[in-house]
Amino acid sequence: MSIFNIIGMAGGLGLFLYGMTILSSGLEKASGGLMEKVLAKMTGNVFSGILFGALVTAAVQSSSATTVIVVGLVNAGLLKLKGAVGIIMGANIGTTMTTQILRLTNLEGDSSGPAILQLCKPSNFSSILIVIGLIIIMVGKKNKTKNVGEIMMGIGILFTGMILMQEKIAPLAELPQFEQLFAVLKNPVLGVLVGAIFTAIIQSSAASIGILQALSVSGAITFASAFPIIMGTNIGTCATPLISSIGASKNAKRAAMIHFYFNLIGTIIFLIGVYIIQYTIGFSFWNNSFTTGSIANFHTIFNVVVTIIFLPFYTVLEKLAEWTIRDKKNAEDDDTFTKEDLLDDRFLVTPNVAIAQATEAVVQMGVLAQKNFISVRELYDKYDLKSIDKIKEREELIDRLEDRVGSYLIKLNDCGLNEDESRTVTALFHLISEYERIGDYTINIYETADVLYEKEIGFSEQAKHELDVVCNAIQEIIGLAIEATKTGDMNVLKEIEPLEEVVDRLVEELKAVHIDRSKNGLCNIEVGVNFLDILTNVERISDHCSNIAVYLIANQEKYNSLKKHEYLDKLHRNGPDYYEKLLAEYSEKFAL
Repeated sequence: MSIFNIIGMAGGLGLFLYGMTILSSGLEKASGGLMEKVLAKMTGNVFSGILFGALVTAAVQSSSATTVIVVGLVNAGLLKLKGAVGIIMGANIGTTMTTQILRLTNLEGDSSGPAILQLCKPSNFSSILIVIGLIIIMVGKKNKTKNVGEIMMGIGILFTGMILMQEKIAPLAELPQFEQLFAVLKNPVLGVLVGAIFTAIIQSSAASIGILQALSVSGAITFASAFPIIMGTNIGTCATPLISSIGASKNAKRAAMIHFYFNLIGTIIFLIGVYIIQYTIGFSFWNNSFTTGSIANFHTIFNVVVTIIFLPFYTVLEKLAEWTIRDKKNAEDDDTFTKEDLLDDRFLVTPNVAIAQATEAVVQMGVLAQKNFISVRELYDKYDLKSIDKIKEREELIDRLEDRVGSYLIKLNDCGLNEDESRTVTALFHLISEYERIGDYTINIYETADVLYEKEIGFSEQAKHELDVVCNAIQEIIGLAIEATKTGDMNVLKEIEPLEEVVDRLVEELKAVHIDRSKNGLCNIEVGVNFLDILTNVERISDHCSNIAVYLIANQEKYNSLKKHEYLDKLHRNGPDYYEKLLAEYSEKFAL
C-alpha cells in the first residue's frame, strides 16, 4: 500500500462524487421541473406519495435532494405537511436505486471472452458513455439534447470513479490494520456514528453506500461491520434537509423533522431487531464478507421494510413533528405568508421552478397594484380612512416584492441558465419595474384624492362620470397585463395595445373637454388641475401595461430585444385586422 494508492483512492472518490453530481444535475434539468410539479400536487394520499417520492428520488439520485425540494414546497405553501409524509417515505426507497446500479461493477472480471461481453464491462461501457456524452454536449444545440449528454457523462464518470477506487483499495486487504479498523466498527454505536458523520459531510447516503461498496472489494467488510454503518448513513442523510429548513416556516421545519424521525426510528427498530436475533438465534452470515451486491440488497431491504412498518402509522410521524415544532401560544399563526415566501432559495437548484415562483411573485405585484387602483378610485366617492391604511400596506408590499424579486432574479441569473431561461429572467426584471411604477402612479392618484378631501372640494357629477369611464378602461388593462404575465397567452397580449390606444384617446378627449369647462367657468382652476393630474397618471399606468405586453411578446417570440416604438409603429401603421377590430370594440365599450 503506497502513497500512490492513497492518491488514486482520493482521485477515484472525487470522480465518483463528481459523476454523481453531474448525473443528478442532468436528470433534474431533463425533467424540466416536472418532478417539483408532480410533488406539489401530492395531497394526503400516502400511497401515491410513496410511489412518486420513490420515482423522483430515483430520478435525481438523492433522497436529500428530494427532501430539500419537499421542504421548499411546504415552505412556499404549495404542499401540505400531510402530503409530505408519503413523499419522504418513498424518497428513502428511491435512493437505493443508485446502489443497485453500482453493483454492476461486479461484471468486471476476466479480460478474455467475446467482444460483446467485454463491451458490457463497466470499465469499457463507462468510457464509451463519457465519449458519446461529450460529443453530444459539444455538437448538440438544444438544451434538451445537451442534458442527455450530461446524463451519459455522469454515469460514465460515476463508474470510472467507482472502478478506480476499487482498484486502489484492493491492496488494503493485505493490511492487518484495515481489518482491525472494520473489526472495531462492529461496535454498533461506533458504526452508526461513522456512517452518520460521513454521510452528513458528503450529503448523500447513496454516495456513502457506494463508497462502502468500493471498500467491500478488499474482503475485510463483513455484515457485522457494514450493518451499523449502513444504519448510520440513513441518519446522516437527514442533515441537509434539517439545515435547509433553518429560517423556513413552521411546517417546513416539520417536514425536515419527519424525514429525521423516519430514519432515526427506523434505524433504532432495525438495530434492536437485528441484534436481538443475532444474540438469540444468530445469523449464519454475520461474519461473512459483504459484496457490492449484498450491500445494495440490504440497503434496499432496510428502506422497504421500514416504509412498510411505518405505513399504518404514517400519521404518527406528522404528530411527532408537530409535537417537536410546536405552535406558539398567544401568537398569530406564523404559517401565514405572502408571495415573498415563494422566493425560496431551495428552488434555485432547479431554475425553471425558481422562474415559475418568481413569475408568481411578479403576478402578485400586479394583483396588489390592481387592488390599490380599485380602492383609490372609490375614494372619490367615499373617502374611507380604513381603506387608506390598506392602500398604504399594499404599496409597501409592492415595494418589498420589487426588492425581493430583484435580488432573487440576480441569484437566479448566476445559476447557469439556458438561453430561454435567461430571456425570461430578463423579462421579469423589466416587469417588476413596470408593476412598481403602476403602484406609484396609483399612489399619486390617492394623493390627489387626499388633497381634495382636505380642502373639502370635489368633482362635478359629469367629471366623476368621465373619470369612471377612463378608470374602467385602466382597471381592465391592468387585469389583462396580470393575466398575460401569469399565462403568457399571446391572444391576451395582443389585446393590451388596442386598449392602451383607446385610453390615450380618452385622456386626450377628456383634457380637451375639461379645458373647455374651465374656460367657460364651469370648473374652478384648482379642481381642474387635480383632474388633469389624475388623467396624466392613468395614462402613464396604461403606458406601463403596454410596456409589460411588449416585454412578454419579446420573450414569447424569442427576440433578444424588442424596441417598443418599433412594435407600436408596426401596429399603428400596418395594424392587422384583429388590431383594428379590437380598437373599435374598446372604443365603443369605453365611449364617453
